[in-house]
Amino acid sequence: MLIGNKIKNLRLKKGLTQEELGERTDLSKGYISQLERDLSSPSIDTFFNILEVLGCTPKQFFDEEEREQKVVYREEDQTEYKDDEKGYEITWLVPESNEMEMEPIWLTLEENGEFKQFEPSLSETFAYVLKGHIMIQLGKHTYYAKAGESIYFHASHQHQVSNVHNGISELILVATESYL
Repeated sequence: MLIGNKIKNLRLKKGLTQEELGERTDLSKGYISQLERDLSSPSIDTFFNILEVLGCTPKQFFDEEEREQKVVYREEDQTEYKDDEKGYEITWLVPESNEMEMEPIWLTLEENGEFKQFEPSLSETFAYVLKGHIMIQLGKHTYYAKAGESIYFHASHQHQVSNVHNGISELILVATESYL
């Protein structure tokens, strides 16, 4: 039976690198790599130790019934937060997305509204402007985008999104998890 891909998927869901899993199980990164590619088979003790670190029981691991992942998120799944002082409303489109690799939000900026300022990170940011005209301050550079335009940048500098439209601006924004 091939188990490597299941081990890899569990490791990725846990947010561990091969090296981190190796450290927690007293195995080498190379051995973890071999296991994940089904080039090596672990002893029962080693296998149970790996599963314990990955938070999975043997029954769960070998259960052939894969749990159906949630694919469609409805309006009732969304969570909103409004900051009247800064003039923005954020809607998290996917619950608990801040714990995932991507965090999609719908951002509404009032006239002269601005989203919070973010410190540099290793995350990447994509946005699509639905309505209005926005400004992105990225380090020492300033960029503008209007309805129908897309934005994509590495968040390696301090950054902030602001509304420069006479009225409301709206955008869909997706940021990847920062690994700093």
